[in-house]
Amino acid sequence: MRAIDIGKRGEQAVCRYLKKNGYKIIEKNYRKKYGEIDIVAKENDVLCFVEVKTRKHTDFGLPCEYVTKSKQQKIVRTAYTYIQEKQYDCAIRFDVAEVLHDGQKIQALRYLPHAFTIS
Repeated sequence: MRAIDIGKRGEQAVCRYLKKNGYKIIEKNYRKKYGEIDIVAKENDVLCFVEVKTRKHTDFGLPCEYVTKSKQQKIVRTAYTYIQEKQYDCAIRFDVAEVLHDGQKIQALRYLPHAFTIS
């Protein structure tokens, strides 16, 4: 299975997880020239910007460790563009979802709300 397909499967699994846990999926794969947000979801009155990291193994670190400071800054910038474009006026938060996929199926999913803050 190609890496892009594994990534898509990870995003699909996170969307199922979010829906099962009461979130509403607002948008997927929101792209601007300087960044992308994998999932925009709403939990109650909070707009959640979710970065999904899917990996085959943790030999080189946990998937969340790949959300570097530089990546966080791109996500924040893209989130502000999204908020402005869609004219949202609510609390926001930045979450990370880690997915382990062995090439055949999902082995584990861990959701990290408030994974990082605006700095």
